[in-house]
Amino acid sequence: MRVWPRYNGAIMKRPVVAIVGRPNVGKSTLFNALSRRRIAIVEPTAGVTRDRVATEVQIGARTVELIDTGGIGIVDDQKLADEVERQIETAMACADALLFVVDVRAGLTPFDREIAVRLRKLGKPIVLVANKVDSEKQEPLAHEFRQLGLGEPVLVCARQGHGREALAEALLPLLPSDEALAEAQAAEPPVMKIAIVGKRNAGKSTFVNALCREPRMIVSDIPGTTRDAVDCRFERDGEVFVAIDTAGMRKKKSVEDAVEFFSHVRTEQAIRRADVVLLVLDVTKDVSQVDKALADMIVRHAKPCVIVGNKWDLAEGRMTTEAFDEYMQKKLPGLHFCPVVFTQAIRGRGVGQVLRTARELYRQARVRVGTGELNRVIRQAVEQVRPRAKRPRPGLKHVRPRIYYAAQIDVAPPTIALVVNKPELLSDWYQRYLINRLREHFPFAEVPLRLVLRERPNQYVGTERAERRRRRKRAAGRGGDGSGDGRGGEGESRRSQTQRPEAQGAEAETGG
Repeated sequence: MRVWPRYNGAIMKRPVVAIVGRPNVGKSTLFNALSRRRIAIVEPTAGVTRDRVATEVQIGARTVELIDTGGIGIVDDQKLADEVERQIETAMACADALLFVVDVRAGLTPFDREIAVRLRKLGKPIVLVANKVDSEKQEPLAHEFRQLGLGEPVLVCARQGHGREALAEALLPLLPSDEALAEAQAAEPPVMKIAIVGKRNAGKSTFVNALCREPRMIVSDIPGTTRDAVDCRFERDGEVFVAIDTAGMRKKKSVEDAVEFFSHVRTEQAIRRADVVLLVLDVTKDVSQVDKALADMIVRHAKPCVIVGNKWDLAEGRMTTEAFDEYMQKKLPGLHFCPVVFTQAIRGRGVGQVLRTARELYRQARVRVGTGELNRVIRQAVEQVRPRAKRPRPGLKHVRPRIYYAAQIDVAPPTIALVVNKPELLSDWYQRYLINRLREHFPFAEVPLRLVLRERPNQYVGTERAERRRRRKRAAGRGGDGSGDGRGGEGESRRSQTQRPEAQGAEAETGG
């Protein structure tokens, strides 16, 4: 059984289950069906999956690390078959149980027999999964797979999600029977997820391998080697992290096929679910439109970001770190507050510093500040620079923006709610000014902040007092000519009849 390191006294255990089989039998479809998410890219083209794609799946009271692998015996058009085979070997070696997937439509092939012999030599529990059983008519086709000597096949249709329960029941008894597993996993703290993004050949997979201290990702000079967003669980200094390696992006007009399109979709999904994003840049090349698009994606999802200047050894001597910082400020203004770390991933230099910086950003994104101190800083900022209205709508020309009070309502990212008189009057530049002042005074200077503008509710709306005010205003507007409901005239006559005696006496003396 695979045992993860201790974390605050809790042993983090993850039984590992690997999905194996020849190419194009539906392994990635089954992987998505069991995880109930579209993680692995599914295409009818054989050989789409190359790296080990892993995720956590809940089976009963246990959380299992499920691994999707490339097809055994794949013929790759980019000469990466040996690398894919090594990834499969590693996945099978670390697995506690194996799901051997076969295709009932194609029937039993000689290659299936060879794989079965290879798997039996590992001496690990194996569940034979007969995939693509769309109807009852196809169930008899699965009987021939009994010849493999791996027991009765479990019938599934991964594309439609049929047979998941039966597969879970067959797999559950094969998992390590540790009754304390559920309690240990329930007590463990959340694991920090780090997404590594960048354009093609920036060194992302090399960086992930340096983080994990093992060759988890296939590394090649061929652009587009990585296709899926791959989760790699690793440990540093007694703490567990998840690194999400993503496919290298390029311009939309250069996307060649569906596989590359879905790789781009997976990249944005990886950014969305990450706690910290590492934007890997090749310092030997200029910042491109793809880099700017990734930066915009990070800003849009308000994710803490570390800018990683990779391949610094090739630029050292021709550029200083200060000059590169200034260049980043100019080219990626939306990430002006993000720290920059220089690395040489192929030798592992600077990788530890990147991880320490990412851990610090993770901490900053979860800082909470007191409401009293927050309002004091906001008040000082308003006193120094008064807000001015931005192109007010008709009827609001003479209304100035007012900020009544502020409160922090969320973390990751830190979110500040400002209660104002009219949210549409507070200009964008003034909101940026307030955010910069907050960065100066509070310990979240290097992570994105969000301002939420809320209009203060009118305390008179819907009350009896509001109704009386409305009536008085109406009476004041109509009382001059006695029109309307006549209340204005009645009020005047009532006031004249109840004049004080002193006033009446004074009038009498004047008249005399």
